Amino acid sequence: MSEQHTSGPYAVVAVASSAGGIQGLAALLGGLGPELTVPVLVVQHLDPRHRTLLAEVLSRRTELAVKLAEDQDHVEPGTVYLAPPDRHLLVGPDGVLALSSSDPVHFVRPSGDLLFESVADSYGSRAIACVLTGTGVDGATGVAAVKHRGGTVIVEDPETAQFAGMPRAAVETGAADFVLRLEKIAAAVRGLVEDKRQ
Repeated sequence: MSEQHTSGPYAVVAVASSAGGIQGLAALLGGLGPELTVPVLVVQHLDPRHRTLLAEVLSRRTELAVKLAEDQDHVEPGTVYLAPPDRHLLVGPDGVLALSSSDPVHFVRPSGDLLFESVADSYGSRAIACVLTGTGVDGATGVAAVKHRGGTVIVEDPETAQFAGMPRAAVETGAADFVLRLEKIAAAVRGLVEDKRQ
């Protein structure tokens, strides 16, 4: 397992969101601060028929660099990588991203499940997976994989999420370490990533 640029206990944050997710991502990313020492990988379900402006929208809400992920990108700390419309986003143990047009999972591409499973395989206990607002069940299988490999799972509270489907499905797996209101998630992520215990 390579050490991925960072000596902290965590090496990557992966986020999945769907309906209501643009506001959710803006709140989360806006709260992470410019000094974040890990990359953030994001699956937001988008309409594949349109070019997305999500990177431009979110970059106005956060001090982190935001970009649409490209195949073979090497992840950098403090950078947010967004899955492009209609492409699965995966990461390898060397921190190199892969985009895939393989079949949709639970009717969605990009799939939070596939992202989380790749993060679990590549980073094990050094992964944080976060499920925000959305309909459907995407992310639930993936958070179970992250938890199984020793990673940490944060889920937006279904009671206060704009759309409860994805958060509720994630909570029902029993894998969630934290179930938090949206406005508390960024501080939780920062607290984990910045934990100085070695």
